Amino acid sequence: MIFDAAYDVVTDDIFLDMTGFAPGVDLRLKLEGLNPAGSIKLKTAIALIEDLVSRFGIGPGDRLIESSSGNLGIALGSLCAPRGISLTIVADPNTNVAAIRTMRAQGTTVVVVTDRDANGGFLQTRIDYIRSQMKQDRKLFWPNQYANPANSSAHYRQTARSILTELPDVGAVLVGVSTSGTLMGCLRFFREYRPTTRVIAVDSEGSILFGGQGAPRLIPGLGASLRPGLLVDDGDYERVVVPEVETVSACHMVARRYGLLVGGSTGTVLAAVRRLAHTFRNGEPVVAISPDTGERYIDTIYSEQWVADHFPGINTVLARW
Repeated sequence: MIFDAAYDVVTDDIFLDMTGFAPGVDLRLKLEGLNPAGSIKLKTAIALIEDLVSRFGIGPGDRLIESSSGNLGIALGSLCAPRGISLTIVADPNTNVAAIRTMRAQGTTVVVVTDRDANGGFLQTRIDYIRSQMKQDRKLFWPNQYANPANSSAHYRQTARSILTELPDVGAVLVGVSTSGTLMGCLRFFREYRPTTRVIAVDSEGSILFGGQGAPRLIPGLGASLRPGLLVDDGDYERVVVPEVETVSACHMVARRYGLLVGGSTGTVLAAVRRLAHTFRNGEPVVAISPDTGERYIDTIYSEQWVADHFPGINTVLARW
Protein backbone atom coordinates (compact mmCIF):
# COMPACT_ATOMS: atom_id res chain seq x y z
CA MET A 1 0.00 0.00 0.00
CA ILE A 2 1.46 3.33 -1.09
CA PHE A 3 0.52 6.64 0.56
CA ASP A 4 1.07 10.18 -0.69
CA ALA A 5 2.01 11.58 2.74
CA ALA A 6 3.08 10.26 6.13
CA TYR A 7 0.02 11.79 7.78
CA ASP A 8 -2.22 9.64 5.55
CA VAL A 9 -1.04 6.51 7.35
CA VAL A 10 -3.75 6.49 10.01
CA THR A 11 -4.12 3.12 11.74
CA ASP A 12 -7.48 2.79 13.41
CA ASP A 13 -8.27 -0.93 13.50
CA ILE A 14 -5.56 -2.60 15.59
CA PHE A 15 -6.53 -4.25 18.89
CA LEU A 16 -4.41 -6.42 21.19
CA ASP A 17 -6.12 -9.23 23.08
CA MET A 18 -5.15 -8.74 26.73
CA THR A 19 -7.60 -11.16 28.29
CA GLY A 20 -6.12 -12.14 31.65
CA PHE A 21 -4.60 -8.74 32.36
CA ALA A 22 -7.31 -8.24 34.98
CA PRO A 23 -9.26 -11.12 36.53
CA GLY A 24 -12.36 -12.01 34.52
CA VAL A 25 -12.00 -9.14 32.03
CA ASP A 26 -12.19 -9.80 28.29
CA LEU A 27 -9.85 -6.90 27.54
CA ARG A 28 -8.88 -5.46 24.18
CA LEU A 29 -6.23 -2.74 24.02
CA LYS A 30 -6.84 -0.39 21.09
CA LEU A 31 -3.37 0.50 19.84
CA GLU A 32 -3.34 4.06 18.52
CA GLY A 33 0.41 4.63 18.36
CA LEU A 34 1.20 2.60 15.24
CA ASN A 35 1.31 5.51 12.81
CA PRO A 36 4.15 7.82 11.72
CA ALA A 37 3.24 10.43 14.35
CA GLY A 38 3.18 7.77 17.05
CA SER A 39 -0.12 8.56 18.74
CA ILE A 40 -3.89 8.97 18.56
CA LYS A 41 -3.25 12.70 18.16
CA LEU A 42 -2.61 12.23 14.43
CA LYS A 43 -6.39 12.01 13.94
CA THR A 44 -6.85 15.12 16.05
CA ALA A 45 -4.16 17.01 14.15
CA ILE A 46 -5.68 16.15 10.77
CA ALA A 47 -9.09 17.38 11.93
CA LEU A 48 -7.65 20.61 13.35
CA ILE A 49 -5.69 21.42 10.21
CA GLU A 50 -8.65 20.59 7.97
CA ASP A 51 -10.76 22.93 10.11
CA LEU A 52 -8.27 25.78 9.67
CA VAL A 53 -8.04 25.14 5.94
CA SER A 54 -11.83 25.20 5.54
CA ARG A 55 -12.32 28.33 7.67
CA PHE A 56 -9.23 30.39 6.82
CA GLY A 57 -7.61 28.72 3.83
CA ILE A 58 -4.26 28.32 5.60
CA GLY A 59 -1.34 27.10 3.54
CA PRO A 60 2.36 27.62 2.80
CA GLY A 61 3.84 30.53 4.71
CA ASP A 62 1.18 30.66 7.40
CA ARG A 63 2.10 30.34 11.08
CA LEU A 64 0.45 28.17 13.76
CA ILE A 65 0.88 28.05 17.51
CA GLU A 66 -0.48 25.37 19.83
CA SER A 67 -0.08 24.04 23.36
CA SER A 68 0.97 20.40 23.68
CA SER A 69 2.67 18.05 26.11
CA GLY A 70 4.19 16.26 23.11
CA ASN A 71 1.94 14.01 21.07
CA LEU A 72 -0.21 16.64 19.36
CA GLY A 73 2.86 18.74 18.68
CA ILE A 74 4.52 15.84 16.86
CA ALA A 75 1.32 15.06 14.97
CA LEU A 76 0.88 18.70 13.91
CA GLY A 77 4.51 18.76 12.84
CA SER A 78 3.92 15.82 10.54
CA LEU A 79 1.21 17.84 8.76
CA CYS A 80 2.75 21.31 8.86
CA ALA A 81 6.22 20.42 7.59
CA PRO A 82 5.15 19.09 4.18
CA ARG A 83 2.63 21.93 3.77
CA GLY A 84 5.17 24.67 4.38
CA ILE A 85 3.36 25.88 7.50
CA SER A 86 5.42 27.27 10.37
CA LEU A 87 4.60 25.69 13.73
CA THR A 88 5.36 26.74 17.30
CA ILE A 89 4.52 24.36 20.15
CA VAL A 90 4.30 25.57 23.74
CA ALA A 91 5.34 22.78 26.10
CA ASP A 92 6.42 22.53 29.74
CA PRO A 93 9.05 20.78 31.92
CA ASN A 94 7.02 17.54 32.06
CA THR A 95 7.23 17.13 28.28
CA ASN A 96 9.50 14.21 27.46
CA VAL A 97 12.91 15.17 26.09
CA ALA A 98 12.41 12.66 23.26
CA ALA A 99 9.18 14.42 22.24
CA ILE A 100 10.86 17.84 22.24
CA ARG A 101 13.71 16.52 20.13
CA THR A 102 11.27 14.92 17.71
CA MET A 103 9.33 18.16 17.29
CA ARG A 104 12.48 20.18 16.71
CA ALA A 105 13.69 17.61 14.18
CA GLN A 106 10.47 18.27 12.25
CA GLY A 107 11.35 21.97 12.10
CA THR A 108 8.94 22.94 14.87
CA THR A 109 9.85 25.75 17.25
CA VAL A 110 9.38 24.51 20.82
CA VAL A 111 8.88 26.97 23.67
CA VAL A 112 9.04 25.51 27.19
CA VAL A 113 7.24 27.52 29.88
CA THR A 114 8.33 26.90 33.47
CA ASP A 115 5.92 28.79 35.74
CA ARG A 116 3.23 26.65 37.35
CA ASP A 117 -0.36 27.82 37.27
CA ALA A 118 -2.70 28.17 40.24
CA ASN A 119 -3.58 24.44 40.18
CA GLY A 120 0.00 23.22 40.22
CA GLY A 121 0.25 22.47 36.50
CA PHE A 122 1.39 24.39 33.44
CA LEU A 123 -1.61 24.45 31.12
CA GLN A 124 -2.85 27.93 32.03
CA THR A 125 0.71 29.21 31.67
CA ARG A 126 0.97 27.63 28.21
CA ILE A 127 -2.33 29.14 27.10
CA ASP A 128 -1.44 32.55 28.54
CA TYR A 129 1.74 32.47 26.46
CA ILE A 130 -0.24 31.64 23.32
CA ARG A 131 -2.68 34.48 23.95
CA SER A 132 0.17 36.93 24.46
CA GLN A 133 1.69 35.85 21.14
CA MET A 134 -1.68 36.14 19.39
CA LYS A 135 -1.98 39.76 20.57
CA GLN A 136 1.45 40.56 19.18
CA ASP A 137 0.93 38.80 15.86
CA ARG A 138 -2.58 39.01 14.38
CA LYS A 139 -1.60 36.65 11.56
CA LEU A 140 -0.86 33.77 13.96
CA PHE A 141 -3.37 30.88 13.96
CA TRP A 142 -4.24 28.82 17.08
CA PRO A 143 -6.05 25.50 16.38
CA ASN A 144 -6.97 25.33 20.12
CA GLN A 145 -7.34 21.60 20.69
CA TYR A 146 -8.98 22.31 24.06
CA ALA A 147 -12.09 24.01 22.65
CA ASN A 148 -12.23 23.19 18.94
CA PRO A 149 -15.13 20.80 18.16
CA ALA A 150 -13.05 19.34 15.32
CA ASN A 151 -11.06 17.53 18.02
CA SER A 152 -14.00 15.50 19.36
CA SER A 153 -15.54 15.07 15.91
CA ALA A 154 -12.45 13.18 14.74
CA HIS A 155 -12.98 10.57 17.42
CA TYR A 156 -16.72 10.42 16.83
CA ARG A 157 -16.09 9.66 13.15
CA GLN A 158 -13.11 7.35 13.55
CA THR A 159 -12.04 6.12 16.99
CA ALA A 160 -15.45 5.20 18.38
CA ARG A 161 -16.76 3.86 15.07
CA SER A 162 -13.78 1.55 14.67
CA ILE A 163 -14.39 0.12 18.15
CA LEU A 164 -18.01 -0.70 17.43
CA THR A 165 -17.14 -2.12 14.02
CA GLU A 166 -14.59 -4.50 15.53
CA LEU A 167 -16.54 -5.30 18.70
CA PRO A 168 -20.30 -4.86 18.18
CA ASP A 169 -21.03 -6.17 21.68
CA VAL A 170 -18.50 -3.98 23.50
CA GLY A 171 -19.52 -3.59 27.13
CA ALA A 172 -17.24 -0.76 28.22
CA VAL A 173 -14.76 1.70 26.74
CA LEU A 174 -12.13 3.34 28.95
CA VAL A 175 -10.73 6.65 27.74
CA GLY A 176 -7.96 8.74 29.27
CA VAL A 177 -8.89 12.42 29.54
CA SER A 178 -6.83 15.53 28.89
CA THR A 179 -8.36 17.81 26.25
CA SER A 180 -11.40 15.47 26.47
CA GLY A 181 -11.67 15.30 22.67
CA THR A 182 -11.48 11.50 22.56
CA LEU A 183 -13.88 11.16 25.49
CA MET A 184 -16.49 13.53 24.10
CA GLY A 185 -16.31 12.03 20.60
CA CYS A 186 -16.64 8.47 21.88
CA LEU A 187 -19.41 9.41 24.28
CA ARG A 188 -21.51 11.04 21.58
CA PHE A 189 -21.04 8.09 19.24
CA PHE A 190 -21.92 5.39 21.77
CA ARG A 191 -24.91 7.28 23.11
CA GLU A 192 -26.25 7.35 19.55
CA TYR A 193 -25.33 3.87 18.35
CA ARG A 194 -24.93 1.65 21.45
CA PRO A 195 -26.17 3.38 24.60
CA THR A 196 -25.69 0.24 26.72
CA THR A 197 -21.91 0.55 26.40
CA ARG A 198 -20.31 2.04 29.50
CA VAL A 199 -18.06 4.99 28.70
CA ILE A 200 -15.50 5.49 31.46
CA ALA A 201 -13.32 8.58 31.74
CA VAL A 202 -9.91 8.00 33.33
CA ASP A 203 -8.11 10.89 34.98
CA SER A 204 -4.84 11.22 36.85
CA GLU A 205 -4.57 12.16 40.51
CA GLY A 206 -3.60 15.81 40.79
CA SER A 207 -5.73 16.78 37.79
CA ILE A 208 -8.71 19.08 38.33
CA LEU A 209 -10.87 17.84 35.44
CA PHE A 210 -13.49 16.23 37.67
CA GLY A 211 -13.24 18.45 40.69
CA GLY A 212 -10.15 16.98 42.32
CA GLN A 213 -7.54 18.97 44.17
CA GLY A 214 -4.93 20.33 41.78
CA ALA A 215 -1.39 19.17 42.46
CA PRO A 216 1.88 18.85 40.54
CA ARG A 217 2.02 15.80 38.26
CA LEU A 218 5.02 14.16 36.62
CA ILE A 219 3.62 12.19 33.69
CA PRO A 220 2.44 14.13 30.62
CA GLY A 221 -0.50 13.28 28.39
CA LEU A 222 -3.30 12.76 30.89
CA GLY A 223 -5.19 15.09 33.18
CA ALA A 224 -5.07 18.88 33.25
CA SER A 225 -4.72 21.83 35.59
CA LEU A 226 -7.33 23.75 33.61
CA ARG A 227 -10.77 22.58 32.53
CA PRO A 228 -10.90 22.40 28.71
CA GLY A 229 -13.76 24.00 26.82
CA LEU A 230 -14.72 20.69 25.18
CA LEU A 231 -15.35 18.87 28.45
CA VAL A 232 -18.98 18.38 29.45
CA ASP A 233 -19.42 16.76 32.86
CA ASP A 234 -23.14 16.02 32.92
CA GLY A 235 -23.15 12.64 34.64
CA ASP A 236 -23.54 10.75 31.36
CA TYR A 237 -20.33 8.76 31.85
CA GLU A 238 -18.35 7.18 34.65
CA ARG A 239 -15.12 8.53 36.11
CA VAL A 240 -12.13 6.98 37.81
CA VAL A 241 -9.03 8.76 39.11
CA VAL A 242 -5.70 6.91 39.25
CA PRO A 243 -2.57 7.88 41.23
CA GLU A 244 0.59 8.12 39.14
CA VAL A 245 2.33 5.38 41.08
CA GLU A 246 -0.24 2.92 39.68
CA THR A 247 0.38 4.32 36.20
CA VAL A 248 4.07 3.50 36.45
CA SER A 249 3.34 0.06 37.90
CA ALA A 250 0.94 -0.78 35.07
CA CYS A 251 3.46 0.28 32.43
CA HIS A 252 6.14 -1.94 33.93
CA MET A 253 3.80 -4.87 34.33
CA VAL A 254 2.72 -4.70 30.67
CA ALA A 255 6.35 -4.48 29.55
CA ARG A 256 7.32 -7.54 31.56
CA ARG A 257 4.24 -9.65 30.86
CA TYR A 258 3.49 -8.71 27.24
CA GLY A 259 6.80 -7.33 25.97
CA LEU A 260 4.99 -4.12 25.06
CA LEU A 261 6.04 -0.63 26.08
CA VAL A 262 3.04 1.62 26.54
CA GLY A 263 2.90 5.31 27.34
CA GLY A 264 1.84 6.91 30.59
CA SER A 265 -1.75 7.53 29.49
CA THR A 266 -2.12 3.86 28.58
CA GLY A 267 -0.70 2.80 31.93
CA THR A 268 -3.26 4.98 33.70
CA VAL A 269 -6.15 3.54 31.70
CA LEU A 270 -4.96 -0.01 32.32
CA ALA A 271 -4.65 0.69 36.05
CA ALA A 272 -8.30 1.81 35.90
CA VAL A 273 -9.23 -1.50 34.25
CA ARG A 274 -7.73 -3.31 37.23
CA ARG A 275 -9.61 -1.09 39.68
CA LEU A 276 -12.94 -1.70 37.96
CA ALA A 277 -12.45 -5.36 37.00
CA HIS A 278 -15.15 -6.58 39.38
CA THR A 279 -17.76 -4.33 37.76
CA PHE A 280 -17.49 -5.63 34.18
CA ARG A 281 -19.96 -8.19 32.89
CA ASN A 282 -18.60 -11.59 31.95
CA GLY A 283 -18.50 -12.15 28.21
CA GLU A 284 -18.74 -8.48 27.24
CA PRO A 285 -15.51 -7.13 25.73
CA VAL A 286 -13.87 -4.19 27.42
CA VAL A 287 -11.81 -1.77 25.31
CA ALA A 288 -9.01 0.35 26.75
CA ILE A 289 -7.73 3.04 24.40
CA SER A 290 -3.93 3.21 24.22
CA PRO A 291 -3.05 6.69 22.89
CA ASP A 292 0.67 6.10 22.26
CA THR A 293 3.59 3.75 22.77
CA GLY A 294 6.31 3.83 25.40
CA GLU A 295 9.46 4.72 23.51
CA ARG A 296 9.21 8.41 24.43
CA TYR A 297 9.07 7.45 28.11
CA ILE A 298 12.37 5.52 28.20
CA ASP A 299 14.05 8.26 30.24
CA THR A 300 11.17 8.61 32.69
CA ILE A 301 8.67 5.81 33.33
CA TYR A 302 11.07 3.10 32.16
CA SER A 303 14.17 4.55 33.80
CA GLU A 304 15.06 2.78 37.04
CA GLN A 305 16.71 5.91 38.42
CA TRP A 306 13.78 8.20 37.54
CA VAL A 307 11.31 5.79 39.13
CA ALA A 308 13.46 5.38 42.24
CA ASP A 309 13.75 9.16 42.58
CA HIS A 310 10.04 9.89 42.20
CA PHE A 311 8.28 6.71 43.37
CA PRO A 312 10.50 5.05 45.99
CA GLY A 313 7.69 2.72 47.07
CA ILE A 314 7.10 1.33 43.60
CA ASN A 315 8.19 -2.23 44.43
CA THR A 316 5.42 -2.49 46.99
CA VAL A 317 2.85 -1.45 44.40
CA LEU A 318 4.30 -3.79 41.78
CA ALA A 319 3.90 -6.68 44.21
CA ARG A 320 0.13 -6.10 44.25
CA TRP A 321 -0.03 -6.75 40.49
